[in-house]
Amino acid sequence: MKKYHFSTVAEYTRLLNRPDPEHPMLSFHTCEPSDCTKVIFDSDDPVAFSSDFYTVSFKKFISGEIRYGRTKYDYTNGVLMFTAPRQELVFQGVMTESVGYNVAFHEDFIKGHEIRNRIKKYSFFSYAVNEALHLSPREEKLIESIFENIGTEYNTNPDEFSKDIILAHIDALLKYSNRYYKRQFINRKELTGEIFSKFEQIIFDYFSSGKFEEHGVPTIESIATALGMSPRYLSDSLKAETGKSAMDHIHLCLMDEAKNLLLEPNITISEAAYKLGFEYPHYFSRLFKKKVGINPTDYRRQHMVH
Repeated sequence: MKKYHFSTVAEYTRLLNRPDPEHPMLSFHTCEPSDCTKVIFDSDDPVAFSSDFYTVSFKKFISGEIRYGRTKYDYTNGVLMFTAPRQELVFQGVMTESVGYNVAFHEDFIKGHEIRNRIKKYSFFSYAVNEALHLSPREEKLIESIFENIGTEYNTNPDEFSKDIILAHIDALLKYSNRYYKRQFINRKELTGEIFSKFEQIIFDYFSSGKFEEHGVPTIESIATALGMSPRYLSDSLKAETGKSAMDHIHLCLMDEAKNLLLEPNITISEAAYKLGFEYPHYFSRLFKKKVGINPTDYRRQHMVH
C-alpha cells in the first residue's frame, strides 16, 4: 500500500496536480472527475493519506472504496468529509461525479482566531469516513455556495481583510455541518436503535465471558472498534437518540450487573466490585451511589429477599 503524509499544504496540492496554494497554510480548489481522481485515488491498489492540516471536502462518489481502519465508507449522493491532522484515510478505485470542492487549512492558519477553540468541539472531525455527512439537495446547494464564497475570496488579490473573510466562511461551513449532523442523527433513529442494541449485546457478552473481572470496564474505544465506528460517532449517535453518552450507557449496564451481584447472598460487596473489574471497592461504591442513588449496602438491605 502506498502511503502519503503531507506536512505542508503545497505537498498536498502538488500530488493532486494543482497549482501551488495562494497561501502557504491554505488551499482551495474545485475538482473535476478528470483531474481529482486519477492521480492517487483511481487505482486498484489502496492508497493511504494523512496530513498535518484540516480538510473539508464535498464530493459525489459513484464507485470505489474508502476506508478508515476496517470500516468502509457508505456513499450516496453528495457528502461532506472531514479530516483532522494526522488522521489516515485509505482510498481504492475511487471515482467522483460532478464538481467537487476541497479546502485545506493548516493548524497554524487558525491560531489566534476563535474558530481554533470551536473546531476542537466539532466531534465530526474525529468521525470515521463511513460516518460522513450526507446532504439533502437543499443542503447541497447551501454548502456549495459557501465553498464558492471561499473560492472567490481565495482567488482575489489578498489584502488585510482576506484571512478574516475566509475564516468567516470556513466557520459558517463548519457551523452548518454541525447543524446537518444533528439532523442526520434524527433521520437515522432506526440505525441508532440498531447500534444501541449491538452496544448492549457487546457489554453483556463482555460480562458473561468474565472479562470485567480480568480486564476491567470496557472502553468506549474497544466497543466502537467492535461496532466498526469511531468512538465520537458512537457516543454522539447514542446521545442524540437516548440523551445519554456511550460512557453513561456503559455505567448503566455496569450498575445492572452490580444489582444482580448484590442480591446474591454469598457474594460480599468487595467481591462484587472485583467481579465488575474495580481494583478498589470504594470506587465501585462511589459510582454505585452516584448512579443508583444509594450505596451498595443500603441497596442490598432494601432489596434482599429474606
